Amino acid sequence: MNRLELIKELQQTGSFMMNNQLAWGTAGNISARLDNNDFYVSASGTYLGELEYDDFSLCSTDGLVEGKKPSKEFKMHQGIYEQRPEINAVLHASPFYSTLIACSDIDLPNNYFVEAMYYLEKVVRIPYKHPGSVDLAEVVTEHAKEGNVMLLENHGVIVYDVSLKEARMALQTLEYTAKMHITALKNGVNMQGLSNETVHDFIHHSGYKPLRNWGK
Repeated sequence: MNRLELIKELQQTGSFMMNNQLAWGTAGNISARLDNNDFYVSASGTYLGELEYDDFSLCSTDGLVEGKKPSKEFKMHQGIYEQRPEINAVLHASPFYSTLIACSDIDLPNNYFVEAMYYLEKVVRIPYKHPGSVDLAEVVTEHAKEGNVMLLENHGVIVYDVSLKEARMALQTLEYTAKMHITALKNGVNMQGLSNETVHDFIHHSGYKPLRNWGK
C-alpha cells in the first residue's frame, strides 16, 4: 500500500470510529505502519471524523519525519510497533462503555460470542499514567506483547492489529461486548458465557482466523 492509499484508509477509519460512536471530539489518535521503521499518526488536536490529507504526521523510531506536530501520544504507537513487528495499525480512543469498564473494577468477559473469543482473547489492563506522558508510553511498550487490546485505567483503550480493517473490527467488538456486559449487569441478566475449554478449542481449532503469536 502506498502513502496515499494508507492515508485514505486512515481517514476512512477515523470516520468509521466517529460514525459508530467509538470516538468523540478530539480525543483519541490513530496510526498505521508505512514500512518497518515509519508510521503515519494523526496530528495533535485533530478531529478523527474529518481528517484531511495533511492531518497526519510521518514518524519513525527517530521521531518526527515530516508533517504537522504528531499527537502527543505518538510514543505509545511507536512502542507497540517496535515490540510487535507484525502489527500495522494502532487505534487509541475512549468509547463510552469500554472506557466505563477501564474506569471501574469490572472485568471484561471474552466468552460471550465468536468475535469476542477471538478479538478479546487477551485484554491487558494498564494502570493510570498521565495521557501523553513518557511513563504511559513506557508501560504500554512494556506490555505490548501481552495482548492486542489494552484498557487504560481512567483514560480509554488501545487496540492494535495486523491491519486497519482488523483493528476496526477489534475496537467495535470491544465496545459491543462492553455494552452488552454493562447492560446485562444493569438489568440483572444472567449471561451464560462459554467455558474456558470451549473458548480454547474455538481459538485453536475452529480456523476462524489465524492464531495470535503475541509478538513471540
